[in-house]
Amino acid sequence: MTAARWDVESVAAELLRCEDERTARSPFSDEWPELDLETGYAIQDLNLRARLDRGERLIGVKLGLTSRAKQQRMGVHFPFVAWLTDAMILPAGDPVPGDRLIHPRVEPEIVFVMGERLRGPGVGCALAMSAVASVWAGAEVIDSRYRDFRFTAGDVAADNASSGAFVTGPVGVSPGHLDLSLEAVLVEVDGVVVDSATGAAVQGHPGEALALAANELAKRGHAIEPGWIVLTGGMTDAVAAPPGVSVAMHFTNLGSIHLNGGES
Repeated sequence: MTAARWDVESVAAELLRCEDERTARSPFSDEWPELDLETGYAIQDLNLRARLDRGERLIGVKLGLTSRAKQQRMGVHFPFVAWLTDAMILPAGDPVPGDRLIHPRVEPEIVFVMGERLRGPGVGCALAMSAVASVWAGAEVIDSRYRDFRFTAGDVAADNASSGAFVTGPVGVSPGHLDLSLEAVLVEVDGVVVDSATGAAVQGHPGEALALAANELAKRGHAIEPGWIVLTGGMTDAVAAPPGVSVAMHFTNLGSIHLNGGES
């Protein structure tokens, strides 16, 4: 397909096809340089409607590239907001769903369950945290429809910020009982610690990421609704979880999450 034929509708359809068929491709921006962040979000929203039309249910939002580690790795230096649906839930104890993803990688996250509606603009960290009902550990299984996770800002926004699946931990805590900037995580692969971070890696405090999401979504006419789940972004770089590999994420106060690589 030539650059002249790419538009919001055709890119949206191609991304869903790649997801459904587990096929990676080159970034659209290689052929369509005009694919900017605003256009990427328009594609993302169009595909949300397609997901809802096929029976998925909107349950929250996720942030991508909120930590400096992830930004440096991916070469994109600001965060993104994307959608979560119930089809992305990974039940606790289930393996990484390698049979429906292209090249999954796992990263630890701090997760919020919202108690109140949060709508920008002008939301700061304190206001954002006042709307949170509970805090959980999380592990996001990111995926990408682009080969080697190579993309521009417009590409990754269109691709729903590399969404795949997610699982939450065993412990839900009131946000007033934690200093989330100091909440730490150790990432183990086959019993060996390979990375660590604290909540400060996520925009200085995960509440800042939540505020960012509310303000960015307001530009698109959306709010964060009560009961929604918010994944605040990877605290560390993501790790691969191929078949036979065990990944564990141990949080200071939020418990541990264990994932095994699933068959591809």
